[in-house]
Amino acid sequence: MTRGLKLLTRVALFSALVYVFTWLTASLPNISLTLFIIFMAGFVWGSVAGSLVGIIGMGLSSAFNPYGPAHLYVMLAQMIGAALSGVVGGAFASGGWRQTGRKKLTLSLALIGGGCTILYFLPVNVIDAWLIGPFWARLTGGSLWSLVSVGSNVLIFPLLFGVARHLYVRENGTQ
Repeated sequence: MTRGLKLLTRVALFSALVYVFTWLTASLPNISLTLFIIFMAGFVWGSVAGSLVGIIGMGLSSAFNPYGPAHLYVMLAQMIGAALSGVVGGAFASGGWRQTGRKKLTLSLALIGGGCTILYFLPVNVIDAWLIGPFWARLTGGSLWSLVSVGSNVLIFPLLFGVARHLYVRENGTQ
C-alpha cells in the first residue's frame, strides 16, 4: 500500500473514531475523548492529517447527530475548532517532547489538553451566542459550561498520551 493511501485510510479511521466516541460519551456531559483523538492523529501523522481528522470527524458528528444536525455556522465552528487540535498535535510532535522529563511532559500535556479545549470552544461558543443570544449571557453560560471539558481534558491528555506515544513509535519507527 502506498504511503498516501495508507495515510488516507488512517485519516478515515480516526475520523470514524471521532464520530463514534462523540456518541459513546454523549451521556457524560462535556466529557469526551474526541479532541484527544484528533490531537493524537496530528501528533502521529502531522498537522494536516490531524486537521482533516478534526474537520471530517466533527463534520460527521454535527451533521449526523441523532438529535438533529447542528446549525451550519455552529457546525463550521466545531469543525474549525476541532481541526486546531490536530494542528497542536502536529506542532507538539515536532517539538522537543522526547527530551522532556516526565513531570514537565505531564504538565505540558495537561496545558495542551486545556488549550485544545479552549481553542475548540472559543469559536463554537461565540457563534452559538451570536446566533441564539442574548450574546453576553449566552457566551458567559456556554463558557462556564465549557470548563467541564477543559478540566476533563487536562486529565485525559496526560493519562492517554502513552497510547499516542505507542502509535507514534509504531507508525514512525522512532522513540
